[in-house]
Amino acid sequence: MDVHVSHPLIKEGAVEEREYQLSLARICSKESTLVVIPTGMGKTIISLLVIAEALQQGTEKALLLAPTRPLVEQHRNVLQDLMPAVRVASMTGETAPEKRSEVWRSNRVVVSTPQATANDLEKERYGLEDVGLLVYDEAHRAVGDYAYVKVADRYRHKEGLTMGMTASPGSDGKRIMEVCENLRLFRIEVRTEDDPDVSPYVHNIELKTLELELPEDLEAMVGVLRGLLDEKVGELVDLRMLEDSSVATAKRLLSLGRVLQARAAHGEKTHSVYRALTVQATAMKLLHAIGLAETQGTTALSRFLDRLEEERSKEGASRATRELLAHPKYDELRGMLAATRTEHPKVSRVMTLVSRQLDDEPESKVLVFTHYRDTCEMVADRLSRIPGSRLGRLIGQSGDDGLKQRGQAEVLDRFRNGEVNVLVATSVGEEGLDVANTDMVLFYEPVPSEIRSIQRRGRTGRFKDGTVHILVTKGTRDEAFQNSSVGKEKRMKKRLQALDRELRARRQVEERTRAQSSLSSFAGR
Repeated sequence: MDVHVSHPLIKEGAVEEREYQLSLARICSKESTLVVIPTGMGKTIISLLVIAEALQQGTEKALLLAPTRPLVEQHRNVLQDLMPAVRVASMTGETAPEKRSEVWRSNRVVVSTPQATANDLEKERYGLEDVGLLVYDEAHRAVGDYAYVKVADRYRHKEGLTMGMTASPGSDGKRIMEVCENLRLFRIEVRTEDDPDVSPYVHNIELKTLELELPEDLEAMVGVLRGLLDEKVGELVDLRMLEDSSVATAKRLLSLGRVLQARAAHGEKTHSVYRALTVQATAMKLLHAIGLAETQGTTALSRFLDRLEEERSKEGASRATRELLAHPKYDELRGMLAATRTEHPKVSRVMTLVSRQLDDEPESKVLVFTHYRDTCEMVADRLSRIPGSRLGRLIGQSGDDGLKQRGQAEVLDRFRNGEVNVLVATSVGEEGLDVANTDMVLFYEPVPSEIRSIQRRGRTGRFKDGTVHILVTKGTRDEAFQNSSVGKEKRMKKRLQALDRELRARRQVEERTRAQSSLSSFAGR
């Protein structure tokens, strides 16, 4: 028999009692803490427990910040449903400023996008004087000039609590420390699927890496593109912008582009600099085309070239684009694309996996992640032909065909209620959103970021066992990205433990310094 949380402000019998959630909530109620916990393990419930206790102990107002409108509405709905006696409201950039001021005054719990709150604080529509608890969801975003940092700066004078939540803070120790310093978090609490208080609630996720060979047609196209790239890299070497062709990685070429732009901006208007800028831009386009051919397929490559040709037809087209499309090898590449009927083997593998899943378990939900929108469209079209599939697309807001946040929320609702059972998503489906529980997640390609990889995997295994398939094309950047993600994730866990020790030591030094200062002040009276 399940045991439920008993709290004066939380609906009776609505929240299952889980020891790891209660333990984390107790810690966060006493000290400003960054909570790192796998996706699907109830970050919203932990924040609910902390908010309810803060309000019960007399906190006048609690503020929860989340990076997107759908995520704001998701948090607001959960908090209001589980704390029916507390006034909970949401506000985003779509809420009129005057309305936001009224929302702020009349509710004890406010869930907001950081941009809306930062703008209101700057315009002095309200202040944070009454806020005793500030919660940041997806706290790993709190770097640079992100709006979380601006809000935190306004909260620094407060003695109130701060809580950060994330499934994936990253493996960069400096970045994690920056997050903690920006948000004034003095402790890091990490829970993983292997911790004894978490493991009873974790379902098995079977992780499968599927290696695929690049077909001969695509190999030939990559050969043409690499020949063009070698030509451009050779020219950069002749211009003495690169030492030799072996250093012409994407990272090195991007760095070279920044250096050349800075030189031109500072008045170095020589032929060699301007020529190198054109050649570098051409090389970057070729690297992108190679990546598309190797990891995405002929459709994605063809659409990229279509856009270059569209750009060329317009006034102000870049010299790099005009030169690339005028090269005789470009016509050869176009001819190869027109002649082939080959698509990337990932497409047939995805179709086989999804078809088999729906045949074996007709009530299944499947989520397919693709990096590029062109691939998303192509894969969605192919999967829509599978008997039993009810397809949906989840894409970002940019472009004429983009989905605004309201449209994204509608797609997710359809996926949750089963109206859609196969969802093809770009990166917009990775972070934070409650993308329902899925039986199978497919990565059309690996991602080099451990943050994004963790977010993607967390879309399955929430309420029952699930499977994750990662498609890797052998001998391509897919392999490098996969290895990078795995290595970063291992380093992340070790660094979090070390950073927690460092934060606690700093906190102890600060407390001793304050105590000594108080004693000195008292003795001088």
